Amino acid sequence: MPASQPRAGSRARSLAEDVRGRSDAQLRALISRRPDLARPAPADLTSLAARASTRASVQRALDGLDRGGLQVLEALVVAGDPVDTDLAASLLGLGPRVLLRHVEPLWERALVWRGVDGWHVVRTVTDVMGPYPAGLGPSLADQRGALPEELATPEALAVTLDEAPPDARAVLDRLAWGPPIGVLSPSGPMSFAGRWLLTHHLLTAMSSDQVCLPREVALHLRGGRLHRDLALEPAPLTTTTHTAASVDAAAGGQASDLLGLVDELAADWGPRPPRVLRAGGLSVRDLRRVGSTLDVDPDRAAFLVEAAFAAGLVADDGALEPVWAPTPAYDEWQQRPSAERWVQLATAWLATGRAPHLVGGQAPGGGTVNALSSDVLWPMCRQLRWDVLRELDALPVGEAPDRASLTARIGWRRPLRTPANVDAVVAAVLREAEWLGVTGRGALGAAGRALVAGDDDAAAVAMAGDLPAPVEHVLLQADLTAVAPGRLEGRLAQFMRMVADVESRGGATVHRFSAGSVRRALDAGWTSAQVLSMLQDSSTTPVPQPLAYLVGDVARRHGQTRVGSASTYVRSDDEAVLDTMVAERAVAPLQLRRIAPTVLVSPVDSVTVLEMLRDNGFAPVAETMDGGVVVPPTSHHRTPARRQPATPTAVQQVDDELADALVSALRAGEESADFERARQDQQPGGRGPLPSTDPTVTLALLREAAVERDGVWIGYADAEGRATRILFYPRRIEGGRAYGTVEGSNVERAFSIHRVTGAALA
Repeated sequence: MPASQPRAGSRARSLAEDVRGRSDAQLRALISRRPDLARPAPADLTSLAARASTRASVQRALDGLDRGGLQVLEALVVAGDPVDTDLAASLLGLGPRVLLRHVEPLWERALVWRGVDGWHVVRTVTDVMGPYPAGLGPSLADQRGALPEELATPEALAVTLDEAPPDARAVLDRLAWGPPIGVLSPSGPMSFAGRWLLTHHLLTAMSSDQVCLPREVALHLRGGRLHRDLALEPAPLTTTTHTAASVDAAAGGQASDLLGLVDELAADWGPRPPRVLRAGGLSVRDLRRVGSTLDVDPDRAAFLVEAAFAAGLVADDGALEPVWAPTPAYDEWQQRPSAERWVQLATAWLATGRAPHLVGGQAPGGGTVNALSSDVLWPMCRQLRWDVLRELDALPVGEAPDRASLTARIGWRRPLRTPANVDAVVAAVLREAEWLGVTGRGALGAAGRALVAGDDDAAAVAMAGDLPAPVEHVLLQADLTAVAPGRLEGRLAQFMRMVADVESRGGATVHRFSAGSVRRALDAGWTSAQVLSMLQDSSTTPVPQPLAYLVGDVARRHGQTRVGSASTYVRSDDEAVLDTMVAERAVAPLQLRRIAPTVLVSPVDSVTVLEMLRDNGFAPVAETMDGGVVVPPTSHHRTPARRQPATPTAVQQVDDELADALVSALRAGEESADFERARQDQQPGGRGPLPSTDPTVTLALLREAAVERDGVWIGYADAEGRATRILFYPRRIEGGRAYGTVEGSNVERAFSIHRVTGAALA
């Protein structure tokens, strides 16, 4: 049912009546466009309307409007209440029928409603938009009751403006497009111009040095237009066309590089985890080392560690001296198919509220923003990221937008939620999407489109066809390098990362063998024969003699000198006692080993060794580092206090199933409320106990009655909990109290809103 044609016989006197008159389909549309109304679920349609008129909900709804919707809404506000549709259309330069087409989306969002006398803007919308809609000040006619002779007609106003001195006209031109408030000192250089404007009523005095441009004068200076640049529709995007195959191939190549870089990051952080800063995050030095190891610039290094962190592949290990290290989830992730691994990284990037492009910038409290720190958290980036991808998804396949036109489109899409640095944010999102493989050559690939549509399975299938086929061999060369002519996977990739260092990347990756890299393989338990055999099996060429000599030479020197560790030692001048300990089967779990005639060592901690030896008939004592006897403390051990983790909040979208269930529940609640109202009307004198109402509904009724100067029946609980029915005429609501008069008295009274059990219009 279009907004311009409400159902027959409707006589809406308020937003609540307008909402109650909507069809199920229109209610579902309202809930889907304003999902905050659905949680928690309102009791009935009256509660839904009251919640839709609260300041917080209206602010969210306005934040979601595009520039065109805001400009239309501003025109409706300026056109009065009820809205003068002819005036609103004139302010926008539209015909009345065209205006109604733009008003309908606002009606669907319950920002305006239609009564028998025409359109009305929800009063809270006017409050949220502020006192100067579209940069216009208050009307002089409203302030004075009538326009002065100089401004009574457009012709008279034009004559007065033509007589204005140049300085006075400059002041008017400065204030014409808002804000309408200016400062003119009575003794300043513009004092004469200010006095002339005030005398001729072209400005009104707000204070001794503050002036305001009346609405009538501003609209005349604007030529009858409300906005300098009318933008009811977005500007077209400037695009570059690529073939779909080239886009998907580029996206697949980037995704392949990403998977390899994450594996190398985990391989580097596994044996050498970087420390967690005391304030949290990764130090600049460690991030620089990541960039050097992976051969990427600092921005991409920050993106890689943030993407791995968002996907749960690396984390703080929570130790006494915490470090950043791969998680057990990484090992599971590594065993999955490449396309599924990519989907996990891409979906984590889409869902995270962290902004990797902030790394290296200025922190709010001073200093530098570190990767993996709390300073990288910026929830707004999630919505901006989705806005950019949806714009790309709306383009034909293979179309890549120009960044400047895309930035302008994002600014039009959410003008109230667009940050000042939107150009840098859009550039960062496009750059990260390219690194991730969501886009290729600036356009959204097939896998990226499936990802935006929310179909992870289809995204994995599409990316599986775009990823370059992995290779299962390398080319060994005599200069101690190996060339991988493609992407390595599985056991061969792990082996090459262990036995060689990456020297360069590209279409083919060059690995460099060195004494240090070969030693890594030997330290991992490989023998020289196993290393050479694996190299021979993985290469299409024989193992070059220099490489074989290198492996053999490192292997000959490997392990000649050994370093071990022991947690506890046991010494005694009586070798027979130590012989007995070694032979005693009851203390075998201690793994005692003799390293000298009078010294045993054990990998078990000293407290356990001491207690077990005493339990088995020996009489040892603990010894200090300098050979003294340890006197045991008498205090009892206490575990450290730990704070319970907070329960995560589940955030869900309002889908069709939930909307249908909610509309059905609202209809049932409204029937119950109608029945209760009918029962009230049947009470003698209509003075039965008031049914309880939702606090949001109660507050909305009181605010509405205060503006309209109407009476409201309220149920008010006294200190003992007894509810009394009172006919109340509210005048203002502030500080959690409603101030006004009651029936039969002119004395102002105050009622605490939390004690109001129910409310109904008188």
